[in-house]
Amino acid sequence: MSQPVKLFIPGPVEVSAKTFAAMTAPMIGHRGNDFKALYEGIMPGLKTLFGTQQPVLLSTSSAWGIMEGAVRNLVKKGVLNCMCGAFSDKWYDVSKRCGKRAEPLQVDWGEPIDPAEVDRKLATGRFDAVTLIHNETSTGVMSPLAEISDVVRKYPEVAFIVDTVSSFSALPIAMDQLGIDLMLTGSQKALALPPGLSLFACSDKAYRRAAELSDRGYYFDLLEFKKNAEQFMTPSTPAIPQIYALRSKLEDIFQEGLEARYQRHRETNALVHRWVESNGFEFFAREGFRSVTLTCVRNNRGIDVAAFVKRLRQEHGFQIDGGYGKIKGYTFRISNMGDETSASMEPLLEAMNAVLRR
Repeated sequence: MSQPVKLFIPGPVEVSAKTFAAMTAPMIGHRGNDFKALYEGIMPGLKTLFGTQQPVLLSTSSAWGIMEGAVRNLVKKGVLNCMCGAFSDKWYDVSKRCGKRAEPLQVDWGEPIDPAEVDRKLATGRFDAVTLIHNETSTGVMSPLAEISDVVRKYPEVAFIVDTVSSFSALPIAMDQLGIDLMLTGSQKALALPPGLSLFACSDKAYRRAAELSDRGYYFDLLEFKKNAEQFMTPSTPAIPQIYALRSKLEDIFQEGLEARYQRHRETNALVHRWVESNGFEFFAREGFRSVTLTCVRNNRGIDVAAFVKRLRQEHGFQIDGGYGKIKGYTFRISNMGDETSASMEPLLEAMNAVLRR
């Protein structure tokens, strides 16, 4: 039997035995009181994590479904897509495929989105929506969300759509306070759940905008989600085992405590940063704008990244990522998100040292 591999890629991440066990709870009907009780029971914790008074909505899909749905539901005039890596760049493509008038705000990979540039673009009056990926997983860049939200708030007609897929629950993100109109995340990143569930919440402004559009579709219709959530239901069949897992994970999160959870992510992130510096590598993301959940390492030493990743997996049972998109091989990525601790990260760092020495 082959050696089990532990994941340190930026999603999916390791899922605990406790979480997997929670998924084996008895199946229930998704249109009955048992499901209503399940959804209602997790709602307070979800609202706390989102920093919102709005209902948190559950979608049996990847986060890309909600990203597309946000464009279909919230863009009338035009959308400004903030682009700083593979995933934020793709949101521009999605916007165009949805038939929306989309314009890129493109920065070099490794750079954050500049709030002043967002201000300059929105001041033209060409847009009624803006998309931002808070933590660009492909490059390890975390753009300045609070500063950008201050800019967007100057334009009340603009819907602020924010992807927090790889930052959610690893650091505080107060949706209502930041004026975010649609905030979305996925299950397989810092929440350390299996893939296939996305979570999101919408402002009253988002629901009003959606009501003005007739071509929202059905599966990702925000008004359908809202109507169903008022009864602790979902518009279509939910992934019930995933929601059992989410309930278990929320128990873990609040037992640990949010501040302790945020601090743990900072500590494990700092461990990886020290490894990068002590081994003569550089960071791909600019200082001051680096992710707290993953590290994108610049391959300035010119190692064979593919061979490094392969040997780490085959010889030590650890999986890291060999770079994404156009920077594959020029970078590699190490995740510290989810349930990882300093104690669980140390064997990975020691193994990487061993592979480099050989």
